[in-house]
Amino acid sequence: MKKLSVTIQLDMSVPEDWELVETSEGTPVLQLSNGQFLDIAIEPLFATNPEETWASTDNEDTLNDFLDMVDSEEVSYQFVTH
Repeated sequence: MKKLSVTIQLDMSVPEDWELVETSEGTPVLQLSNGQFLDIAIEPLFATNPEETWASTDNEDTLNDFLDMVDSEEVSYQFVTH
C-alpha cells in the first residue's frame, strides 16, 4: 500500500462567543454558543460522478474501512486577532 498525505486548513469567521476548550484527554475542541461542542475532523465524501452531488456514506462498514486507513490525524485551532 502507498502513503497519501492530506493537509486540511480552514480559515473561518465564527461568532465572538465561541471558545477553545480541551477534553479530559487534552484534545482541543470548540465550545459553541448554544452549549454544543465542535471537533472538525476528516469526513470522507463519496460520489458516483465527480460532477454530481457529493455525500457522506450511510454504510458504516464503508466509513470504518476508510477510517481504518488513517494512520494519524492532527487538528489545530487558533483564534487570529488583528
